[in-house]
Amino acid sequence: MKKNIVKDKSFEFALIIVNCYKFLTSEKKEYVLSKQLLRSGTSIGANVRESEHRQSKADFIHKLSI
Repeated sequence: MKKNIVKDKSFEFALIIVNCYKFLTSEKKEYVLSKQLLRSGTSIGANVRESEHRQSKADFIHKLSI
């Protein structure tokens, strides 16, 4: 199976975002901004995963351009 670099990098980025979220909520007691950071930072990986199950080339481009 071919290695997907974008998928791996988006997963690593999501792990960094989750750790940042944990730091912001536990140490700094920041909840509103940290929650938005968590949602937007982890949605990148979700869009990459969705693009793997595309229906067409145009659908693939659309999902990765979000």
